[in-house]
Amino acid sequence: MADPPRRRMVRAPTGGTEEGRGKPARLKTAKMRTPSSQAWLSRQINDPWSAKARAHGYRSRAAYKLTDIADRFGLLRPGQRVIDLGAAPGGWTQVAIERGVTKIVGVDLLPVEPLPPAILLQMDFTDPACGDLLVAQLGGAPDLVISDMAPNTVGHRRTDHLRIVGLIDAAVDFAESVLTPGGAFVAKAFQGGEISEVITRLKRSFAQVRNVKPPASRADSSETYLVATGFRGRPTGGLAPGGH
Repeated sequence: MADPPRRRMVRAPTGGTEEGRGKPARLKTAKMRTPSSQAWLSRQINDPWSAKARAHGYRSRAAYKLTDIADRFGLLRPGQRVIDLGAAPGGWTQVAIERGVTKIVGVDLLPVEPLPPAILLQMDFTDPACGDLLVAQLGGAPDLVISDMAPNTVGHRRTDHLRIVGLIDAAVDFAESVLTPGGAFVAKAFQGGEISEVITRLKRSFAQVRNVKPPASRADSSETYLVATGFRGRPTGGLAPGGH
């Protein structure tokens, strides 16, 4: 009997987010906008990190989150193989290329404008075929897996948090199945009880695990990043390599 279809945890985003996945907004008029919408647009326009990203040519303010993490933990070096999960609009891939990475494959549900020499796939990461395709396109096992993925929210805090954790778990499964020994993993997370369980899990397969909040991440956001370095291999009893 065939296994039931795997339920996908992500779908195409329906709007912009504060992480800069959409294009910069210009608040020309408040007509037909709710107060909360006006506040959000004004914050986007006046945000110094967004302005800095536009001036530098980065596609999103999130680029500065990765530059901070890379500087602090010695990530992104020439010669590395890198996989970028949730790549759109391309800010993290830009940073990797800027740091000398020439072998990088990114994936997102949204199309990403070309960023040579990166290979960019428009695909659902939770599709069972995606993981093998990413590694094949990369030409070998990655030294670093970075993930800025986040699922669409439905407005119910508990449900949204569980969906976020489920997506992180999928990214961890993938990283543990493909990383080279000594490799590293970076993933967006949000503060909450289940995140401690993810950290405990990562500590079983990585030498060091940190929970960091880069300066470019808004202070009023629960967003945080998990940085795991020194990959030791998937713990005994885990899935076989290639399964996620």
